[in-house]
Formats: sequence, structure tokens, C-alpha cells
Amino acid sequence: MLAAAVVAATAAASSAVAQDLLNGAVVFVYHRFGEDDVPSTNIRVAQFEAHLRELQTGGYTVLPLAEVAAALRERRRLPDRTVAITVDDAYLSVYTTAWPMLRAAGFPFTVFVATDLLDGGGGGRYMNWDQIRELRDAGVTIGAHSAAHGHFPEMTADDIRADLERSAAAFRRELGEVPNLFAYPYGEMSLAARELLEEGGFAMAFGQHSGAAEDGLDPLFQPRFALNESYGAQQRFVLAANALPLGARDIVPADPVLSQNPPSFGFTVADGVEPLDSLNCFASHEASPARLERLGERRFEVRLSSPFPPGRGRFNCTVRADAERWRWFGMQFVAPRP
Repeated sequence: MLAAAVVAATAAASSAVAQDLLNGAVVFVYHRFGEDDVPSTNIRVAQFEAHLRELQTGGYTVLPLAEVAAALRERRRLPDRTVAITVDDAYLSVYTTAWPMLRAAGFPFTVFVATDLLDGGGGGRYMNWDQIRELRDAGVTIGAHSAAHGHFPEMTADDIRADLERSAAAFRRELGEVPNLFAYPYGEMSLAARELLEEGGFAMAFGQHSGAAEDGLDPLFQPRFALNESYGAQQRFVLAANALPLGARDIVPADPVLSQNPPSFGFTVADGVEPLDSLNCFASHEASPARLERLGERRFEVRLSSPFPPGRGRFNCTVRADAERWRWFGMQFVAPRP
């Protein structure tokens, strides 16, 4: 029952920003559960148990991702501390380990499926279509995650189109419909892929860059906090679960696939977001904060001392909202490989 899946925000959620001027939610992404031989994409069972306890007791509202996406697109106010749970790749441990735990907690979740991995059998590592249908019939949302789980920035528009068409055909064959929620493989968005998702009628698409999803960001490149053994510690989970939007607007460069490296990264912060004097931005490959140039009251340009290494690179920009919570904005870029 949906009612059982919603954990009501408590009256004690009386933070100074409980009615924040920005409308957002925190979306988490997991991959594997209890598969300790692949720590980079795995969450340990004890870690996951602690995350679920926090969501049950910490005054959060856990909603289906489709409800969050619809509210953001329609600019309907979400409850403070709204959280959505997603899982990428449809590994078998989602079915055997995570689903029973999520079902016991009463939490809705979404599984993003790369269809070729199921169609190809997956060597026993992935769910099969019968299990996907079982989840779907039990109320779990199924989302699209491409067909081959390739690197979109390294693919031509024709190749991406063919991949998305193959994915859609598999969903029609196996589930009778094509999902309208999408997760980019590896979190890698390219403008060519974004255009094709828009043409395909996807309602919302998600990367794997940290930050609070919000209605002022591109609906086809919303953030999610990725969790694994290293980044799944309870302190970080609580910090992320309580994140608020920063209100970044007019973000440049528009294309996450870098033609200039280091990029001339910049954004304007929405009116009303204060204070901004302590805003910091970190790049994933540099230990010290990036240099910020403040242009006027609300425009920030981020300057790096070195280029991103080839592959994925991220910015995380944060500023305190109050004594307990942070505003958090992230972006993922892709530096082309030689």
C-alpha cells in the first residue's frame, strides 16, 4: 500500500529552512547489495540496514520516484526531506537482498534496467524478465537505463538512437510499455543523448552527480547521490538525505562532454538563497577547493588549476543552509579520452 510506503515528516522537522523557498528532493542510487567482492558498486547489508533505519526514524517522506518527478515537472511543492530510492542495472542482489528489506520497511523504489544485460542472460549476475515483472506487479517502478549500458559521450547520435530503440522494443515485448523515467549509464549525459530522450518523451532523466534534485534544474539531467561501500558511511548518508537545493541556474558549459578542459564552469544562484559567502566548490581530482570568482551578487565562475583526467569528473558545490543542513549542487562532466 502506498500509504504504508510514505514516512510522514515529523512536526519536529522545524529547521529554519523547513519551508525552503526552493522545491526539491534527494534521490539516492544504489547498484549491488551484499556483493562484497565489488566494493565500488556495492553497499554492505549492514550499511543498507542503517540507511533504512534512518529513513524510517529521521522524519523523511519516502516517495516513489515517479511522484517526485511529476511534482518537480509540475512545480508542485514536495514535503521537506522528501527522498526517493533508485537502483541501477538490475543486479540479482536487488531481487534477493534489497527487495525483501525495502518491502519490510514499506519503501517504494525504482529499478533502472539496461535491457541487453537481461536479454543476454548476464551470467547469473542480473535479474531475469520474470523477476522484473514480479517487481513491477508488486508496485516497484521500472525505469529505462539504455540497452547496452554504453558510454553515450563516445557514441554517435545514430548509435544512441539505435540503442534506445532496442531498449524500447525489449520493454514493449516484456512489459507491454516503455518507461518514461531514464538513468544515464555511468551518469554520463551528452547533448545528443538528451535530445533523443526529449524526442522520446521521457519525463525525467537522472545522472550520478551529487546534489538535491529540484524543479529549477534540467528535468533530463537531475542529480542523484550515489552510494557504495566507500560513500555509504552513515554520516554521509544523513548529510546527503538532508541536503537542500542550491538553486543553480544558467549553468555553463551546457554540454557535459568537454570541448575545453579545464572547463569554464559557472552558474548563477537563485534569488533569495542566502548566505553565499561560504560557498565552496570542489573538483573530484583536486584536493583543495577550486577558486571561485564572484561576478556581482549571485554569479559564480569556478576556476581549476588543472584539467580533469580523461573520463568522468565531478564538481560538488556546497554552502550551509543552517546549523544542521547544507545546500548541495553537483555537476558531472566527461573529458574525452585520447
